[in-house]
Amino acid sequence: MGGIRLGMSRIIAIGDIHGCAEALRALLRAIQPRPMDTLVLLGDYVDRGLHSADVLEILTDLVSHCNLVPLIGNHEIMMVNALKTKRDLDNWLENGGMATIHSYGGRLKNIPQHHIAFLNHCVRFFESEQHFFVHANYDPSLSLEEQPGELLFWSHILEDPPGPHLSGKKAIVGHTPQESHEIRELGHLAIIDTFCVEGGWLTAIDVATNRVWQTDNFGHLRTAQP
Repeated sequence: MGGIRLGMSRIIAIGDIHGCAEALRALLRAIQPRPMDTLVLLGDYVDRGLHSADVLEILTDLVSHCNLVPLIGNHEIMMVNALKTKRDLDNWLENGGMATIHSYGGRLKNIPQHHIAFLNHCVRFFESEQHFFVHANYDPSLSLEEQPGELLFWSHILEDPPGPHLSGKKAIVGHTPQESHEIRELGHLAIIDTFCVEGGWLTAIDVATNRVWQTDNFGHLRTAQP
């Protein structure tokens, strides 16, 4: 049955996509999301990669196939702001936004309203009984509601990672690209941005079983059983 647990819902986190539409398609074919599943997207769907428009179209369609929980990443924040002011537009273009505009035929006005609505409905965080999910980073001493935006969306996790969260739940995050192209597993924290846009993998993990699916921009698949 391809590892699917029949009759049981899954919580599956997906790392930073960054316009890697072919990798996303292959990943979803492997996961086979069902209506009872919860897919938590960790943000950064757009920019840098070549096919951001396709990615957002795939994701807006996915809403009707499972319980989709899209977190907002810093690149979605920049994109949404860029649609409002010239200054924010310039900032976005300097940080990967040009690739996104090219994916819409080079014109901002080509961005469809349902893509903008999707971005506006992305959430700051998500939590389950044993895990919590944020785009970038967190303060272990603060509740999720109290987390500052600078940490949730912009701060990388480098040499000095945060400790276990006061909730006792394990953190699943993206944002910090792993140049090893492997998940950084710290026990209380897993970083699953495995740098698909730079020749690595797009990673998904079933947080209950630790089963991992990874795909690249050529649609190749590799899996890891717990």
